[in-house]
Amino acid sequence: MRTAGVYPNHFTFSAVLPACASTSILVHGQQMHCLISKHGYEGYVFVGSALVDMYAKCHDMGLAEKVFVALPERNIVSWNSMIVGCLLNSFHVKALFLFREVRREDLFSPNQVSFSTVLSASANIGALEFGKQVHGVVVKQGLLTLSYVKNSLMDMYFKCGLFDEGALLFNSLGIENRDVIAWNVMSMGCVYNENFEEACNYLWVMKRAGISPDEASYSTALHASAHLAALDQGTLIHNQTIKSGFSTNTCIASSLITMYAKCGSLDDACRVFEEIENPNVVCWTALIAACQQHGNGNHVIKLFEKMLAGGLKPHYITFVCVISACSHTGRVEEGHAYFNSMEKVHGIIPGHEHYACMVDLLGRSGQLDEARKFIAQMPIKPNASVWGALLGACAKYGNLEMGSEVAGRLFGLEPDNPGNYILLANMYAHKGKLREADHVRRLMGINRVRKEPGCSWIDVKNKSFVFTVHDKLHARTDEIYEMLKKVQELVTNKGYVPQTQFAVNSAEELKEESLWYHSEKIALAFGLLALPAGAPIRIKKNLRTCGDCHTVMKFASEIWKREIIVRDVNRFHHFRNGLCSCRDYW
Repeated sequence: MRTAGVYPNHFTFSAVLPACASTSILVHGQQMHCLISKHGYEGYVFVGSALVDMYAKCHDMGLAEKVFVALPERNIVSWNSMIVGCLLNSFHVKALFLFREVRREDLFSPNQVSFSTVLSASANIGALEFGKQVHGVVVKQGLLTLSYVKNSLMDMYFKCGLFDEGALLFNSLGIENRDVIAWNVMSMGCVYNENFEEACNYLWVMKRAGISPDEASYSTALHASAHLAALDQGTLIHNQTIKSGFSTNTCIASSLITMYAKCGSLDDACRVFEEIENPNVVCWTALIAACQQHGNGNHVIKLFEKMLAGGLKPHYITFVCVISACSHTGRVEEGHAYFNSMEKVHGIIPGHEHYACMVDLLGRSGQLDEARKFIAQMPIKPNASVWGALLGACAKYGNLEMGSEVAGRLFGLEPDNPGNYILLANMYAHKGKLREADHVRRLMGINRVRKEPGCSWIDVKNKSFVFTVHDKLHARTDEIYEMLKKVQELVTNKGYVPQTQFAVNSAEELKEESLWYHSEKIALAFGLLALPAGAPIRIKKNLRTCGDCHTVMKFASEIWKREIIVRDVNRFHHFRNGLCSCRDYW
């Protein structure tokens, strides 16, 4: 255009700046800004608004604000550009402040963009009271009928934990007025409030209502299925994504990888990844995380190196998975190297998750003093996850002196976490200090901290069966306990020796017997009874599986010649032919 002798005007720049913004390449936008200044259009309100928007989308809010402040005239578009920019760059409090300024100046009436944006900012920081005030203004201005605004209100209430208020808004829409975004917000609301079954159900209700699900719909349903470890449900959704033409969508592909991994089917997760033509860093990270969760640390390292060789830049979560994999495979030097490369090579500043993984890496290898020194040298204040990793290592290696000191810190940081009390009490008990162990348990009572009851569940014919410790509520209880006796007899013949240190709350003479009432062993017995011969047994547990149950699962996998998959609160254990995928390093 310029080479042809035609000079751009303010309309030209207003049209070109959004293109620069869409690329998020700052230097292109700055070059355009120079041309705008050269031609004298910087003071035009819609050019200035487009500049603010461009800088915000290029993640330079400093320059965006500089342009905004310098504008000789502002309209609602200018203000919205700035507010939206704050939301995009996670300056949520600033977004709320700017919205308040618009209202205070009383020069412009906020429009649906203003309300939707500020409601999203309120949701992201849990500013419920502010969100309620905005709700009142929305009603006052008669904008509640706009689906764009109502969807944002629903999202705000869901994220702030007021599920009923959000659901009420959804129901008030009427089924004929619910677009795909409204359905997606409702589904995500269920996920935020841990109503995962309902979140999955909304996908099918939406389809019956004649709404075609989009990638967000499927990703949400897959996310919910992953939380439920509902493999059959997830597979059904996978089939729907293929029928709907989303099989090449990388967002859905990464959700599928995560779903299959969390449902215990790493092979299916790998197959999904292999079918992606050009996997992005999110897909790679999903597969790396999947392998890490399943204890395949060596493969995690191979995948990570392959990803780097392909020219992809890892992100924050990628390194959490990689360092954790090093921790679970005893790769201390490699873990250090990856941690050090984060900022030096990849420009990623380590966060608490990375420091916690490093402490776990050192702690698992028995280097407790080095782990303690590492914490002392952290540039950020250690949080509960960091100290928790060290406490776990102290418990593993029986370092009661350091463990009691670390537990004291954790009691201050997270007084409601029962795990810290239990670890310390067990450490005292293992050392024979029963009075101190009782004192810690009494402290739990004083602080009204309750231990989550251990339970395991197993799916048979699309139905979940839940078992607790010493469970006798199942209709087939007699058969289950007969099978449990058979398991005990057969594993004992194979060389099983009870590990009574995992029966800390039982009287000495009852310790061996009590081990056989653990929920995962009962679930195993039921699985052997109810599932077809040779079929994998998939058990889920809400707590960390104990060492004695881990040993029994290994023996059982060899005796019955079948795979046993146990998903506990930390990871998956795949038992095959008497061995576990964790190689007993967990």
